[in-house]
Amino acid sequence: MTEARSADVDRADPLDGDPRLAPFFGSAWPKVLAFHDMLVREGEIRGLVGPREFSRLWERHLLNSAAVVPFLPTEGRIIDLGSGAGLPGVVVAAMLPQAEVVLLEPMERRTDWLTEVSQALGLDNVVVRRGRAQDEHGQLTADAVTVRAVASLDKLYRWAMPLLRPGGSLVALKGGRAEDEIEAAKHVGRKLGAGAASVLEAPTIEGVEVTRVVRVVREAVPGVR
Repeated sequence: MTEARSADVDRADPLDGDPRLAPFFGSAWPKVLAFHDMLVREGEIRGLVGPREFSRLWERHLLNSAAVVPFLPTEGRIIDLGSGAGLPGVVVAAMLPQAEVVLLEPMERRTDWLTEVSQALGLDNVVVRRGRAQDEHGQLTADAVTVRAVASLDKLYRWAMPLLRPGGSLVALKGGRAEDEIEAAKHVGRKLGAGAASVLEAPTIEGVEVTRVVRVVREAVPGVR
């Protein structure tokens, strides 16, 4: 077997062609599949997906991104912080077509990619915005903020809470140390109007590790709208 052929085998995703994927994603399936195919073709070349990630693209990235959807509003504005390759923002936009999804990303090459993806997939509900969360404070508000693999919860509170309307939610994809992060960030969160944080389990399809989501509602802060 040649080296190139070995690489192909190593990149094989066991969930490719799985008949459970289409029903799971429902009406969003054609767009999610097209996004998957764009990541496979261009993700590594453009520095968006590491070579070891292709064998788990569905489980670790696309299904993981979809796991936040049940905790998000179906309408209004959702901001995806540090959107990067578009995870979870592009998947969220495909699954929640009535919501406006702002893909906020500071790197130009990534915003170029996100613009290409949203146009190729016909995601009319996507707004690609170049910048950092801190730069948008006082300029942009949302009903929910999503974030995946960007920073610890104390930093996320500082970035996300000022973007949320009272009653809006921060929905963060987190791993096994979620409770530790919540405890470490509780004082920062309180100062910024964060309510009690909940760790929620978000299953997708059988046999795929259950995603853990931290959800925090922004409470009203005296003197702050």
